[in-house]
Amino acid sequence: MTLAAKAQRIRAVILDIDGVLTDGRIGYGPMPGEVKFFDVKDGHAVVLLRRAGLKVGALSGRASEANRQRANELGLDFLYEGEKDKSAAFARLLQEQGLTADECLYAGDDLVDLPVMRAAGVSVAVGDAVPEVRQAADWQTTAPGGRGAVRELAVWLLKELGQWVRVVAKYYQ
Repeated sequence: MTLAAKAQRIRAVILDIDGVLTDGRIGYGPMPGEVKFFDVKDGHAVVLLRRAGLKVGALSGRASEANRQRANELGLDFLYEGEKDKSAAFARLLQEQGLTADECLYAGDDLVDLPVMRAAGVSVAVGDAVPEVRQAADWQTTAPGGRGAVRELAVWLLKELGQWVRVVAKYYQ
């Protein structure tokens, strides 16, 4: 099946957080918790994907208040965090969200993402993903994680679905 045909089946976009929604760096300071940086263009991409009627959520091996705060701000449809076995979490996500694997696009950057990437209908590697992830991906962004990769994949997917012009039309009026 061609990538274009696979893209037509997508109903949900699942994003890794550290290294995809962020640049992968985690900062610690004198206050409890961690500091992460999220790109506003990537955040707007989530809005555009949801405007097209797609479910958008995250599947992360780490749990943090920063993850939950960003998920809440973006209105993510689901957040699975602290998931050390991403394959098992993906199976649970499919059941709980009423999805099949071929209806999901998964974006990852590191080895821990490979099992879900292999199972998902479409797999995307961010531009600075490790070589094994880039090799396994159906499609790859040029932008690195946390620096526009989610925006790039959203534009690509929405154009593949024929939704791009409709979801951005309000900005041209």
